[in-house]
Amino acid sequence: MKKIIAILLITAFVFGLTACGGTSASIRIGVPNDTTNEARALLLLEANGIITLKAGAGITATKNDIAENPYGVEIVEAEAAQLPNLLKDLDYAVINSNYALSAGLNPTADSLLIEGSASAYGNILAVKEGNENSDAVKALAAALESEQVAAFIEETYAGSVVSVVDAPTDGFDSSVDYAALAGSTISVAASPTPHAEILAIAKEILAQKNIALDIQEYQDYVVPNTVVEDGTVTANFFQHVPYLDDFNKQQGTHIVSVGAIHVEPMGLYGGRQSTLDALK
Repeated sequence: MKKIIAILLITAFVFGLTACGGTSASIRIGVPNDTTNEARALLLLEANGIITLKAGAGITATKNDIAENPYGVEIVEAEAAQLPNLLKDLDYAVINSNYALSAGLNPTADSLLIEGSASAYGNILAVKEGNENSDAVKALAAALESEQVAAFIEETYAGSVVSVVDAPTDGFDSSVDYAALAGSTISVAASPTPHAEILAIAKEILAQKNIALDIQEYQDYVVPNTVVEDGTVTANFFQHVPYLDDFNKQQGTHIVSVGAIHVEPMGLYGGRQSTLDALK
């Protein structure tokens, strides 16, 4: 009986320590659950010494590729668009800048860690294979690669979104027959921020040639590709090449990049933690 009582007392003591914070729970870090963006988030954590990935783990890495976890962090996979909403229940989350901006977060001011301008993750204008050389697509690409768009990105996002167009144009492509396109409508699927906002500048440029731009906003990462694949819309503007390549492979689609327009540095944001002290 004395032995049983002793065990019960020890159990109660340990439980009391845990309840009072004597044994800390894992630090929970949310990351996007789509393949390429999860890898991108893990690479950001690795670059800052929070985890170490297995040798050779690259842009398709998942949490199963973590080789060293010195802080014992728990990686929580969630839909990228939902991470800002989940932030209050997590210690930290790695969030794409477009979703951070939509949630009222300033990537350059509010993030605790942020990527450099990784060109591999430049956000692209994409179309169904075979359409990339059509006048409509070339006209839209020229508008997005314009000096006006580059200036808008710099002035509006102040480093949260960065133009990657090397030589901005005047907004027009000399090889396009704009007269033949006059009166037509080009449709494009995009996420609201910053893509639809950037497209609004391209819309003004195309309007000068009497070409309408129908900007269709989507919150997810799947439908914008399916509507391009089935021909419902002409193009989309929301993703980077690693994501597109994986999507084509998984879904059997035939979508290609026309060109990169900007990059959105991914950042680590505090939820229940307001600093990086928990990771020191």
